[in-house]
Amino acid sequence: MTVALEQSTHIASAKPARGRRLSISALVPYLQATPLALILGAFLLLPILMIAVVSFWDYDFAAMYPDFLTTNYADTLGSWVTWKTYLNTLKYAAIVWALTLLIGFWVAYFLAFHIRTIAMQMVLFLVCTVPFLTSNIIRMISWIPVLGRNGLVNSTLMQMGLIPKPIEWLLYSEFAVVLAMVHLYTLFMVTPIFNTLMRIDKSLIEAARDAGASGWQVLWNVIIPLAKPGMAIGTIFVVTLVMADFSTVQVMSGGQSASVALMMKNQMSLLQYPAAAANAVVLLVLVLLMVAGILRIVDIRKEL
Repeated sequence: MTVALEQSTHIASAKPARGRRLSISALVPYLQATPLALILGAFLLLPILMIAVVSFWDYDFAAMYPDFLTTNYADTLGSWVTWKTYLNTLKYAAIVWALTLLIGFWVAYFLAFHIRTIAMQMVLFLVCTVPFLTSNIIRMISWIPVLGRNGLVNSTLMQMGLIPKPIEWLLYSEFAVVLAMVHLYTLFMVTPIFNTLMRIDKSLIEAARDAGASGWQVLWNVIIPLAKPGMAIGTIFVVTLVMADFSTVQVMSGGQSASVALMMKNQMSLLQYPAAAANAVVLLVLVLLMVAGILRIVDIRKEL
């Protein structure tokens, strides 16, 4: 009787201790995530919240005034010039996305399936990244002496007798903007696609060929479906970068074209911070909707 009582007392005292250990172990993941949550909250969520708050403020040529007005959004969404600027930005995003996807996929495909050794694949991939060791501005303006009226392209074509006079639309045009953006952002498409292609089991390709599939059938029915997560990640990178780019549009178009980011930059230069904040919120919502649409189409969790 005494032994049974002692055992029951020991079990009763052990249960709370076990419960405490379980509760502490359940808190460990939250404690580990706390530093990252604090950093993201301080440097990402808080600035976005401040932009959203300022977008409702009033302003004049000299100062901003805390208020709650929808005038900035009404001016942004009610202006045809703003809508035209957004459409122009979306046009740049669509063209640059299509070109970077085409170029990036074939570069990644060549590196993944036509280069046999891992060492050579890494060497060639690093060669692709060498230009990114310099500033975006430097790589962008390097096109000016190439595409200019007296630049390398026009001089070569005239010396070869292919054109009677310099081609004017090579520089300070939408063509120059798209070319510079493709040059700047193609690697952001190459990297995730290459990473995805390297994970493809080569036995799947061999099985398709053994079943009688041609090279194009293997590409279309095996490789491209398995590469969709990498293509989706590259698309998110490229689209968000193009939508936020203002320096390339300003420099390479010679001020003849516009984008949403450039419009916000001009508003901030005129101290119209609430109007620029309203444009920033609208642009953020648009980009998030585009990213959400991509994630609905392609599941990228396996690549993360």
